[in-house]
Amino acid sequence: MDIIRLLWIIRIVWAVEDVLMDSTTATAELGWTIYPSLGWEEVSGYDENMNTIRTYQVCNVFDASQNNWVRTKYIRRQGAQRIHVEMKFSVRDCSSIPKVPGSCKETFNLYYFESDSDVATKVYPAWMENPWVKVDTIAADESFSQVDLGVGMMKINTEVRSFGPVSRNGFYLAFQDYGACMSLIAVKVFYRKCPRIIRNGAIFQETLSGAESTSLVSARGTCVPNGEEVDVPIKLYCNGDGEWLVPIGRCVCKAGYESVDNETVCKACPSGSFKASQGDQQCLQCPINSRTTNEGATNCICRSGYYRTDSDPLQMPCTTVPSAPHRVISSVNETSLGLEWDPPKESGGRQDVVYNIICKSCGSGRGSCTRCGDNVQFVPRQLGLTDPRVHISDLLAHTQYTFEIQAVNGVSDQSPYSPQFTAVNITTNQAAPSAVSIMHQVSRAVDSITLSWSQPDQPNGVILDYELQYYEKYTAESNSSLLRSQTNTAVIRGLKQGTIYVFQVRARTVAGFGRFSGKMFFQTMTEDEYNSSLQEKLPLIIGSAAAGVVFLIAVVVLIIVCNRRGSDRTESEYTDKIQHYTSGHMSPGMKIYIDPFTYEDPNEAVREFAKEIDVTGVKIEQVIGAGEFGEVCSGNLRLPGKREILVAIKTLKSGYTEKQRRDFLSEASIMGQFDHPNIIHLEGVVTKSTPVMIITEFMENGSLDSFLRQNDGQFTVIQLVGMLRGIAAGMKYLCDMNYVHRDLAARNILVNSNLVCKVSDFGLSRFLEDDTSDPTYTSALGGKIPIRWTAPEAIQYRKFTSSSDVWSYGIVMWEVMSYGERPYWDMSNQDVINAIEQDYRLPPPMDCPNALHQLMLDCWQKDRNNRPKFSQIVNTLDKMIRNPGSLKATTPLSSGVHLPLLDRSTPDFSSFSTVDEWLDAIKMGQYKENFANEDLTTFEAVSQMTMEDIMKVGVILAGHQKKILNSVQMMRAQMNQIQSVEV
Repeated sequence: MDIIRLLWIIRIVWAVEDVLMDSTTATAELGWTIYPSLGWEEVSGYDENMNTIRTYQVCNVFDASQNNWVRTKYIRRQGAQRIHVEMKFSVRDCSSIPKVPGSCKETFNLYYFESDSDVATKVYPAWMENPWVKVDTIAADESFSQVDLGVGMMKINTEVRSFGPVSRNGFYLAFQDYGACMSLIAVKVFYRKCPRIIRNGAIFQETLSGAESTSLVSARGTCVPNGEEVDVPIKLYCNGDGEWLVPIGRCVCKAGYESVDNETVCKACPSGSFKASQGDQQCLQCPINSRTTNEGATNCICRSGYYRTDSDPLQMPCTTVPSAPHRVISSVNETSLGLEWDPPKESGGRQDVVYNIICKSCGSGRGSCTRCGDNVQFVPRQLGLTDPRVHISDLLAHTQYTFEIQAVNGVSDQSPYSPQFTAVNITTNQAAPSAVSIMHQVSRAVDSITLSWSQPDQPNGVILDYELQYYEKYTAESNSSLLRSQTNTAVIRGLKQGTIYVFQVRARTVAGFGRFSGKMFFQTMTEDEYNSSLQEKLPLIIGSAAAGVVFLIAVVVLIIVCNRRGSDRTESEYTDKIQHYTSGHMSPGMKIYIDPFTYEDPNEAVREFAKEIDVTGVKIEQVIGAGEFGEVCSGNLRLPGKREILVAIKTLKSGYTEKQRRDFLSEASIMGQFDHPNIIHLEGVVTKSTPVMIITEFMENGSLDSFLRQNDGQFTVIQLVGMLRGIAAGMKYLCDMNYVHRDLAARNILVNSNLVCKVSDFGLSRFLEDDTSDPTYTSALGGKIPIRWTAPEAIQYRKFTSSSDVWSYGIVMWEVMSYGERPYWDMSNQDVINAIEQDYRLPPPMDCPNALHQLMLDCWQKDRNNRPKFSQIVNTLDKMIRNPGSLKATTPLSSGVHLPLLDRSTPDFSSFSTVDEWLDAIKMGQYKENFANEDLTTFEAVSQMTMEDIMKVGVILAGHQKKILNSVQMMRAQMNQIQSVEV
């Protein structure tokens, strides 16, 4: 009720009256009905302006018991619910009439009667209060006393009365005199309505007032063109007097339009201006370097060469990319380098300029430069440097490098051009080799131990020899002994039985000794252990001797059989093998893969499928890696009549067995059968001289997993999909050839300078030696299996098919989209097997489109028959490339229901005494110094870290950021749980 009173007080005083009847407009007699006939009398008179009008008069004051009625004609209500009657009249003062009886009155009554049609007669409705409805008794404010003074001296009263609600089609009015001397000068009948109005940006149409004087009729407003409602629906209330009350809600002009003419019009922003959102604000002029293409703009488009980030306000000027840094100063210290530079002269109009360092190793050969490996360290980081300086370490000695210093800002990724950079060329100095990282115990006896170790990651030259330092664990290091070895193995003799020794090894080049390796502990046997071991081996020795006798007999028989069959060999063993391996699967004209191990002499397969190359045309330039059977080098190949080309060369290490030679060359006899742009191309082999070599095309960017980790976040989704499409095309070709890869993984995909991905590593994985140093492969019956990449049926039943390769391809997709993250992170192989059996699947990597993750899930169907074919995968990726819009939808990181399965890989922080121990446990020990420099030395401080804090510490790889953040979140949850228990 208080709200209604308030609305009545705060009102827009503006009403419209629609007249239903006005006696002053009559040009002839009114012709109203009179009862009795000697009562009211229609006469001509004058109004206050001396205009002639028709009036009704009555003055039977000397007769007692007066009851005089006059009834109007039928009046149609025209939809009105409340009727107003304005009456102008004059009344003679009873005291001014001489000898007037006591029955003289100075008032009269007003009545109304509703009807759907004009049905009144002289006797109907009856001349009494019922059926008539009384409105009011009307009294004069002023009366006159001298009738002979004329009309001009009369006191004319004006009274307005209203009644309602009325619901019939029309009504009559009646005036009852019961003893007055009066004149009814004018009668006007009307109703009120609220007019059409524009208020608060909305249009309210004409609205009839309510049935009661206190009624409020709600009217819904419509926003003016190009206006929009805010908050609540906009309304106005029309009261009983036809007055609008203050509105509820409002409309404002939408984006691109501004309010003019007192909020009655929303006008489009003129060209060269804009308005970004709805509201009362006015249009703004376009900021610098931007423009509009038409009126009503909601934002200004940046001019060519200028850009705006998603977080930039629209009123901010468009900006451009920065110029290149300049005045680079470099300082080389052996294999370390310091770079400083001046900021770019042009920042592009922005304050968020940062720097990226691109490292390229140009080696000592004539080949093109390639990206530096993961081993190169950048402090504080390689990408996103805020200060114009960086320290680079762990470079190779005597090597030429090119460092590109890029200046980028918030809009650099929107420019179609590469960032501006300044390049600096440096050559590192001579340096000692790096430390040896791994040492193995080959065997042990009572008084000796045989050890082997890996070559230093950075030999920085030719290793001349190794120095081994050793001493008893519980004696002083000063009592250590030294042993020199020309190879990476050594037999340490003269040791005490059952004693633990500490071993360290270091390498030497012409630059001197490198650092010692970490301390390793190995123990000699006791006499009892030695004797027990000998007893266990005795049956094996006897069995071996017996097997030797059988072997000799078998050789004699084999020679006889071969001599007999020599003349019976068929004309084409190749045709026989095709028939054997393609029965029921071969389409006419299709080339089918032949397993070289079906040949009686595998060397024959090498001769048939791989071209022999004269070793004089091969030039080895530098070692770029180590393979399973020897070193991998880059070099040049010149064939007769052809230009020299850059090639990769795999060499077979000296001292090989015939089986190792056969297994090594089997890859060439496999690779030589393939010819596809996404399969590594075999140039040929060198088998007639040493070292034995396999020569392939050179892939400048190396393995895909390492390449992605080096360029974390540097590619668009379309570029990544293009890489995946190339891998799928290569696998489709292999599938059509009936070849099952068995070891498809990003580490076995090579990338050239044009980002073309090619499938490599054919067949070697199934002949790996039982080397426990490589956790990628787990021993199983019949060979070793890369658990994280292998389909469940292949792990459990050794069932390798193209469908199991599809499963592996799904893992490769995940590796690519996560920029080389390790599948299943730090879960053990057994945990991975258990998780997959429980239907766990890897969640989408950060910013991975939903469509790509769905394709991964299709590849990981438990039933291999439900997995897509490689031909279908190629078609699906082609559609994505043609329709980039399908790659925009992404799923937030870690949104799946499978996360609890991963929690088992995150250790409980309470089991560690220091932050350094925790970092080692999550395999992030390389950041110990970073955490210490930021005073992050307590678990309380670490548990409060955010992604921004992790980046500030210097963790720039997305995979490392996610791993640390996940562990920090687990730590925080564990700490909260501990606190709740304590409470």
